[in-house]
Amino acid sequence: MKNYMFIVKYDGTKYNGWQRLPDNIEKSIQGKIEIVLSRLLEEDIKIIGSGRTDAGVHALMQVCNFKTAHEIKQDFIVDLNRYLPEDIKITEFKKVDDRFHARYNATNKIYMYRIDNSLYADPFLRKFSYFVDEKLDLFKMREVANIFIGTHDFTSFSKNNGKKKSCVRHIKSINIQENNNIIEIFFEADGFLYNMVRMLTGAIIGVGLSQYNMEDMSLLLKEESRTKHRFVVPPQGLFLVRVDY
Repeated sequence: MKNYMFIVKYDGTKYNGWQRLPDNIEKSIQGKIEIVLSRLLEEDIKIIGSGRTDAGVHALMQVCNFKTAHEIKQDFIVDLNRYLPEDIKITEFKKVDDRFHARYNATNKIYMYRIDNSLYADPFLRKFSYFVDEKLDLFKMREVANIFIGTHDFTSFSKNNGKKKSCVRHIKSINIQENNNIIEIFFEADGFLYNMVRMLTGAIIGVGLSQYNMEDMSLLLKEESRTKHRFVVPPQGLFLVRVDY
């Protein structure tokens, strides 16, 4: 069997997330790609992604791999993109070592959350940002972001209910940029928990609106509890930006 890696870019607006759904395969990005690959290669193809993205979340660089009995030429990407929908496109395609695994070999990920902090929501950004009509305090946001940098148990900022997996993650950086009232928050870490980025963003926005303060967030992080009030921003502002190996 040959092992192939590809990078996919997608607009997640219309989909119920990355993961294949057994009852409705075409409503997932993974399912859509598998259908096209299986038809083109005339065999049952199952792909592995670097991680899952939720319903409505987008990706600039989702890394995947799959195995096939076929020897695939480089121009296969042209046929693949021809049959994929307009909101899902493959940007890179290559043969890799048999041991390569898109999920288990990933060492670093970057997510970005976009906020429209204009006086009026930009209609052309409504599918790709979260509109906040109150002015955000960038100084406070950057200050509270520093609390989350480093190695912590992020139980208070995840939805891994009922799971016994460790909630310890190492956040390398949180970079907040602003341009013409568009705020982008970049999170870089060795990995992320379910809803972790959206919860951290909600906390940072809450401090930026003076609804909470530094001490509130510091205590919440230390408590490692899911019983406290948490803040989950909508999915459309979230992008998977990069996966490193």
